[in-house]
Amino acid sequence: MLRTDFAVSPSSFPISCAVAVIGAGPAGLMAAEVLAQAGVAVHVFDAMPSVGRKFLLAGKGGLNLTHSEPFADFAARFGPRQGQIEPLLRAFDADALRAWALGLGVQTFVGTSGRVFPTDMKAAPLLRAWLARLRGMGVQLHMRQRWLGWDEAGSLRFAGPQGEQRVCAGAAVLALGGASWPQLGSDAAWVPLLAQKGVALAPLLPANCGFDVPRMVGPAPLGETRRAFLQALLGTGAAPAVGWTPFFTERFAGQPFKSVALSFTDSQGRHFARRGEFVATATGVEGSLIYAVSSLLRDEVSAHGHATFYLDLLPQHSPERVLAELRHPRGARSLASHLKGRLGLDGIKAAILYEQLGKDGVHDAAQLAQAIKALPITVCAARPVAEAISTAGGVPFEALDAHLMLQAMPGVFCAGEMLDWEAPTGGYLLTASCATGRAAGAGAVRWLELQK
Repeated sequence: MLRTDFAVSPSSFPISCAVAVIGAGPAGLMAAEVLAQAGVAVHVFDAMPSVGRKFLLAGKGGLNLTHSEPFADFAARFGPRQGQIEPLLRAFDADALRAWALGLGVQTFVGTSGRVFPTDMKAAPLLRAWLARLRGMGVQLHMRQRWLGWDEAGSLRFAGPQGEQRVCAGAAVLALGGASWPQLGSDAAWVPLLAQKGVALAPLLPANCGFDVPRMVGPAPLGETRRAFLQALLGTGAAPAVGWTPFFTERFAGQPFKSVALSFTDSQGRHFARRGEFVATATGVEGSLIYAVSSLLRDEVSAHGHATFYLDLLPQHSPERVLAELRHPRGARSLASHLKGRLGLDGIKAAILYEQLGKDGVHDAAQLAQAIKALPITVCAARPVAEAISTAGGVPFEALDAHLMLQAMPGVFCAGEMLDWEAPTGGYLLTASCATGRAAGAGAVRWLELQK
């Protein structure tokens, strides 16, 4: 377990400092580093007992630092917010992040998917080296200090083990995260504090999240009548029962759909198509392929109450090949044996066909072939934001100036996931958090110089 006590200074209040950074995740620590490099006295405050808790958990299975794809493709991952994020990435892109890690003694490599990882795959050594660097630069960290907003005089209020304390700072950088994984500190407690100051905020929504499927009573149609079927099921206004049948849930919840292709077109004509894998859950679906399309599914569900994507269970086979194999005489073999022997379909892939078509539907070769190549899966709700990998919504860029300072609150800067942007997994989230943290730190340096 990572020890951070060596890098955490004892909290001695009251404190007066040039800049207070609130939030000790990657964005906040990057802001603190930029400030310290400029010779600014900076104190970092966080409600948790130790720094970088979400960072450490995200790196538990291998820290995905960034992605190696060309810059234009990288920037395009930020969708509607590309115009605001791209200039920040140009100042601190994937190559810069790798060089920064190397400066901490952490070498990186590019995996087969293009993702970039530390050679030892671990987050703790990098964080340990980073904290040692910050301590050497004079950065002071104060843990177990929950931010409560401002008092009448403009001082920052914190609740800690010694009670409520005040901090007088020339500027503040807020890097408080979104609303995902609240047990690690990103609990969105900052939302009412900024709203009270007149900052217009976009609602916080789950991003890179799973979805629930509606509980079907009998198989749903595959053709044009499916829309009417779903409208009748979901259009009552009441929250539908969710989840697969008990048979499917008991046997297949937690198992992956591997080597499949997913396609989805929303009501605005936005299209997604990709190969990959995802997991069946007790109530629906989650995993990398679902996360990649989650923003489109979430927005479609929000607008219409449901969204239907199509699953190709055998993307390596043409529709004609699938139909021909299904029509091949099977003699005394069962359908399950036929599917496995001719097409390699068994386990969860075979089970989802029975789940969606029913026992009668799977014995119609044409209908079964259609389902194998384009099985409609309907989702009716995104999983709660607290379960999501990341968050959409928050402080809109329209409320900030070019240096990430709140227009309604001069001297207050925002960075990281609390800003209104989203991106898929794959290193994009961490890179943008670091880039926005560095931009906010530079903005605070500029602000202090202007006040002289």
